[in-house]
Amino acid sequence: MPSTVPSSTDGWWCDMDTEYGFVGFSYEVTACQTLGELETDFKNIRKQFEGRYIRLYGACDNDGFYDDIIEAAWTAGIGVHALIWFGFDGSDEWMTRRDALFATLHSNLKASFVTRVVQFGSEPLYDGVLSPQDLAAQVWDAKAQLDDLGIPVTVSDMAYSYEENDGAPEVIQAIDFVDAHMLPYFSQQASIANNSWPLVLDDLDWFVDNVYGKKIYLIQNGWPSKNYSGVEPNSPYAVANVQNEHDYYTLLDSKCTYFKTVPGGGVGWFAHIYSDNMEPGYGIYGTNGKLKFPFAPRTSC
Repeated sequence: MPSTVPSSTDGWWCDMDTEYGFVGFSYEVTACQTLGELETDFKNIRKQFEGRYIRLYGACDNDGFYDDIIEAAWTAGIGVHALIWFGFDGSDEWMTRRDALFATLHSNLKASFVTRVVQFGSEPLYDGVLSPQDLAAQVWDAKAQLDDLGIPVTVSDMAYSYEENDGAPEVIQAIDFVDAHMLPYFSQQASIANNSWPLVLDDLDWFVDNVYGKKIYLIQNGWPSKNYSGVEPNSPYAVANVQNEHDYYTLLDSKCTYFKTVPGGGVGWFAHIYSDNMEPGYGIYGTNGKLKFPFAPRTSC
């Protein structure tokens, strides 16, 4: 990063056509990591894996926490898909989180140089927190509030959620690009990860056919290495173990050339999630701090 904060984001971000294949990690912040912890992890994501982005998952409501995210990202040279976390209890806390995030984005001079997008999520359509019309209104309002910063706005959700809401065309029209969830382990047709490509394509094709050429990221994207309450499969043949988690990411990496050609500037995919300490079974790192399997996916092809 430059020694001083630039005066404008003009020309700052890479062309989205270059953002395909592996682009980074989901990163849960419920633990309210210290600035030092954030810097260590973000630097590792950038240097060890050539990650461009971290996508926030969960929420830390401590005052100044997103300032720490900004500082750590600036230090590491990495971008952030920020998140207005709705949670799972149907409460209105997301409104307070939205307002706090927007205040930080406007007060921190580095914010627009590391915040690639603001997401409403996770899965507000699926959870029925807001109607498609109300969610779209929130997106339009956020875009207006962040317009002077040049920060785009999107929704973090599944193809299924859109389909169950008649395509939610109001939301599709409002969002700047697509942050899609891809969790084929939960499909009723799931078996092993090596057989999951048709399931991935089904959801991806829905987005391609319905988002008018907007950029697509697979933002909450992975295969668990174990099942437990809340992570039960919907197919009796779905297998959750470390080998299948590894196989899923190997499968995605093998499709780099395809992802490069998808309309909208290609498809960039994130690994959900950075560590098993954040969400058991989903991590690339185990609770012992070691990689669960070799992980070096391509960032270009």
